[in-house]
Amino acid sequence: MAFEIFVSLRHLKAKREQKFISLNTWISIGGVALGVMALIVVIAVMSGFGKDLRDKILGTNSHIVVTNITQSGMDNFEFVLKKVMEVKGVKAAAPFILNQVMLTFGDHSSGVVIRGVDPNREAMVSDLEKNMVRGEIGVLKKNKNVTSGSHREKIILGKELAHKMGVQMDDTVSMVAPASHLTPMGLVPKIKLYKVAGLFESGMFEYDSSLAFISIQSAQKFFSMKKKVSGIEIRVDDIDHADKIAKSLQESLGFPYYARDWMRMNKNLFSALRLEKIVMFIILILIILVAAFNIVSTLFMVVMEKTKEIAILKSMGASRASIMKIFSFQGLIIGVTGTLIGCIGGFAIVPNLNDIVGFIENLFGITAFPNDVYYLDKLPSEIQYLDSFLIVVFSIAICFLASLYPAWRASRMDPVDGLRYE
Repeated sequence: MAFEIFVSLRHLKAKREQKFISLNTWISIGGVALGVMALIVVIAVMSGFGKDLRDKILGTNSHIVVTNITQSGMDNFEFVLKKVMEVKGVKAAAPFILNQVMLTFGDHSSGVVIRGVDPNREAMVSDLEKNMVRGEIGVLKKNKNVTSGSHREKIILGKELAHKMGVQMDDTVSMVAPASHLTPMGLVPKIKLYKVAGLFESGMFEYDSSLAFISIQSAQKFFSMKKKVSGIEIRVDDIDHADKIAKSLQESLGFPYYARDWMRMNKNLFSALRLEKIVMFIILILIILVAAFNIVSTLFMVVMEKTKEIAILKSMGASRASIMKIFSFQGLIIGVTGTLIGCIGGFAIVPNLNDIVGFIENLFGITAFPNDVYYLDKLPSEIQYLDSFLIVVFSIAICFLASLYPAWRASRMDPVDGLRYE
């Protein structure tokens, strides 16, 4: 062990008459540990929220969408499907139709987004089948007889939409097209009755309250699209490489087709989440900065207390660099110790976060995250090891830098001044 580290450790162990310095040392270590622990927990929770939100969005939407930008629909979609499946990284693809309609039931009405899907392929590109709480996606398959009564064409509604309209399973709702059609009686809105045969819950209020599914054949007929579709939904093997696969699709299909990945379609939302995460990191790093000021004050007190010892060391031949190392190592030891304690605390809290939240709720009789507001059955959290590594580096670096000025002042001390009154 180098003598500088040995002396640094001896300085941190206060004598009986120097308990105040020891207390300040422990306060500094506690401040660093608290800051590191708070950063790890908050970043883990925000990362968990981001991942949960991403999973819910991609549970209802596909990873990549291909559309025709020059027409109102895509008429040769089977050919496009074949070309899409040839691109490396594409796992599955399915056609879809997207439009807006008015749904009515009794005295209730609501504007919704209707999505026509192929029930045989939809399960491969979205999690609709997993999100079903009543019924199954297979009910959308076209019946041979679609006359009135039990053989009426089926529709799947979002759970919140059904609740808002007062609709139950097997009820019949009216779907009104946004555009009217010309008849001998004049312009008449196009209306069709559908039987509610399923309810889904994605966990996203926006989707559950404004989205409904019908079969793609029924959508083609209702919107007079003949054999056209709105576009192609695509699922890829690795969602983190969806942008690169979308670029490959764009190069393969060319104009007038347009491929957009999920990151581009939700750019504003995920950019806001990323910015919020960075801002929280900056705010919480201030806790470590406060601890760094404690380190500065502690080291200045140590320097004032150890004036005689510094003078003796210099008289015995210790260089300015050695004196500076002694005191900078003290800041480094405080930083490493506090960071280590904070990491252990953070990594222990994150996996047990829901148990801790449940204990606090039971203790104070409150509900921290109501299900009807946050649509969460538990608090999502995921430890980000890269972020945790950056937190450790920042924490140790701040503590080390905070010790440099007191160490420099100690190294500049004149031995004569230190021994003059001894």
